[in-house]
Amino acid sequence: MAKNLLIVESPAKAKTIEGYLGKDFLVKSSYGHIRDLVKGDMAIDIKNNFAQTYEVPADKKNIVAELKKLAKEAEMVWLASDEDREGEAISWHLFETLGLKVEKTKRIVFHEITKPAILKAIDSPRGIDYNLVNAQQARRVLDRLVGFELSPVLWKKVKPSLSAGRVQSVAVRLIVDREREVLNFNAAAVYKITAQFATGKGKEIVKAELPQRFESEADAEKYLQDCVNAKFDITSLETRPAKRNPAAPFTTSTLQQEASRKLGFSVARTMQVAQRLYEAGKITYMRTDSVNLSETALNAAAAEIKSAYGDKYHQHRVYKTKSAGAQEAHEAIRPTYFDRHTVDGDISEKRLYDLIWKRSIASQMSEALFEKTTAQITASTRKEHLVAEGEVLKFDGFLKVYLESTDEDENEEKEGGAILPPLSKGQELFLKEMQATERYSRPPARYTEASLVKKLEELGIGRPSTYAPTISTVQNRGYVVKEDRDGKQRKFTSIILADGQVKKEIKSEITGAEKSKLFPTDIGEVVNDFLVEHFKGIVDFNFTAKVEKEFDEIAQGLQEWTKMLHSFYNPFHSEVETTLETAERATGERLLGLDPATGKNVYTKVGKFGPLVQIGELDEEEKPRYASLMRTQSVATITLDDALELFKLPFQLPDFEGKEVMIGVGRFGPYVKWGESFISLPKNEEPLSVTYERAVEIIRQKMDDDAPIAYYAGLGVTKGKGRFGPFIKWNDLFINIPAKGYDFDNLTQEDINTLIGKKVEKEANRYIKTWDAEKISIENGRWGPFIRFGKLMLKLRNNEATKQKYTPEELVDIDLEVVKKMIVEQVPNAFETKKKAPAKKKAPAKKAVAKKK
Repeated sequence: MAKNLLIVESPAKAKTIEGYLGKDFLVKSSYGHIRDLVKGDMAIDIKNNFAQTYEVPADKKNIVAELKKLAKEAEMVWLASDEDREGEAISWHLFETLGLKVEKTKRIVFHEITKPAILKAIDSPRGIDYNLVNAQQARRVLDRLVGFELSPVLWKKVKPSLSAGRVQSVAVRLIVDREREVLNFNAAAVYKITAQFATGKGKEIVKAELPQRFESEADAEKYLQDCVNAKFDITSLETRPAKRNPAAPFTTSTLQQEASRKLGFSVARTMQVAQRLYEAGKITYMRTDSVNLSETALNAAAAEIKSAYGDKYHQHRVYKTKSAGAQEAHEAIRPTYFDRHTVDGDISEKRLYDLIWKRSIASQMSEALFEKTTAQITASTRKEHLVAEGEVLKFDGFLKVYLESTDEDENEEKEGGAILPPLSKGQELFLKEMQATERYSRPPARYTEASLVKKLEELGIGRPSTYAPTISTVQNRGYVVKEDRDGKQRKFTSIILADGQVKKEIKSEITGAEKSKLFPTDIGEVVNDFLVEHFKGIVDFNFTAKVEKEFDEIAQGLQEWTKMLHSFYNPFHSEVETTLETAERATGERLLGLDPATGKNVYTKVGKFGPLVQIGELDEEEKPRYASLMRTQSVATITLDDALELFKLPFQLPDFEGKEVMIGVGRFGPYVKWGESFISLPKNEEPLSVTYERAVEIIRQKMDDDAPIAYYAGLGVTKGKGRFGPFIKWNDLFINIPAKGYDFDNLTQEDINTLIGKKVEKEANRYIKTWDAEKISIENGRWGPFIRFGKLMLKLRNNEATKQKYTPEELVDIDLEVVKKMIVEQVPNAFETKKKAPAKKKAPAKKAVAKKK
């Protein structure tokens, strides 16, 4: 048995480290956190200084048992989890759960998985840093409190099954605010003047632009008319040196931004790939807000630059971190070995490593040197100066390796950067063409994942470890969607002066197209507005940044973590109680106008099953009529005319093969209904334009898709693609197809037998007890048993008799009334029967808004 047990978080990391240590060390993985707050309730005793109740999840019990056994046999246990707060907390949980002793436990940290780094860490161990642990605990407890107390408020006041988080809610607010800026933006038109001149020496062309913009078409046209017979001279010529410096090495946020811009990676994908590179010992730790490089790294980069490019390409540079709460002791993200230009691995790992290597090397290279030339060109008939700019690269420096990208839409495209022909002051130029083009001001750019990370960092909200989870969470909760959207055609005026003639043309362009941008959903906007109205602190940017700073102070030992939590929780809890008691239900309702056919008000809002439009009032004798919005529509922007069109759905078409055909729109978008089958329309297909012929085409395609690809136990197996990826369907069971190990387009009978067999076995173990008539069941879940009530997943409370969690045997015999009581605690109106309200005296209708023309 090895004398030393070294514990890390991941098996990949363990495998890499194991190769660096001798037979005296056994390296094992904890597979992340080995315990967490109890899932069944808040698990935080607020009155007892926020004491937490932890549990070891079922899937970690065997791991804990093995580690306990190995720790008992070892002479020394080395806790080698990551160097950040989360890693420190993992070490603390291991220490507590395994029952380790201080005298036989050592904590080591390293920011790269190389043999020298590991051996150096072994030579300089320390104890667990409880300041870091407390900072992580404070974040975990505070976020748990917010989630547990806010979610029931949203269930009652907005919609069941919603949830809210502290940092996530701020991220949603940023996206909602930006969307409203875009929608409320009024584009202003101006005219931009550009010109092309010949030098008179053959084909040499000088491109120039007028710095001023004309606000009216008449002024722009007059400028061109004045230039018809004008003489053009260079009245000023300036040549000056210019330089460009490289960007700093990557932090977590800048890596996420650049990988998005250059590689098209999502924030989550970047972190997953970087994690694999780190665990394989190829890059340094990927969660950092420092741009610092160690002396060893600086020397290694210098040697590689001089060897590959020559001494003149090297320039020693020290970067200072500007991020709030950054720790200079940590390093930027860099290759562990600069002489390795490429690495083995999948294509994503190779591309991300290449990006990190180039950025790191470039950060220690010489500046790029340019010669910039600016010429002012004056027309004899006007006082304004046209400007021509050009530059010549004199020394490429760091550009030999790398050039940082910028976010799209940040800057207008500029003329310039071209190479100008030899010019002289006083030289006459000859106009070939001049153009006045109508250009429109642009709204602020919608956020991409990368630009949202940048904004969160600028505001001091979140930390390197939280950016990716925050962005994933707001999308998973349905508050934000990431998607492409088509642009719209827009006409613009172009006035051209050529061959002494001024001509005017009306042209068109596609504008406003979006790629991988973040848009708020209707429910995201409603939840955001509710939180802004009733919980200003939770979604206040400055307040959230202040909380982050307090976490930093706890990590530095400057603040006591429970005091910080009390100062937050007391006013927050008071807001929760007040809101539950006084706030009205939030739907985001908008009054669109009057229905011409009935004279009744038309509203749009978020209902129980999603966004809808409504004709009529709830308190009228005649029930309101409802129609669902389509995927491409939103509560914030739908017009009265578009809303009224929705009431033309559903509509009937002639029968096909003896079954009714109907076109409609529902919770999941537009559909063709054929008999009892619902078939989704293809994306961007307008339901009102679907003809009988098109409906039959869609039905036939569905019939082909649903034809059995195989049989299992005598029943057909079909396949398809849904929200969660490719699947097969058998006997009303949907079975997702894992990405690894299966070729979805070429599934074999053996594949199908295996997949369905596993699913059938899992389903057999799923239900502990069911009450079909009440639509209630107790099921086994990933985190233990839970209550399913209709489509809701609810928590099981502890057994009142034992004050402990229910055992499987106890759940088999649990009484329905006990379960109903637990359901009512979480969904207060769960079993209330809706009584038909007596006819009321008709209330005065809300005043309709004036219809926009």
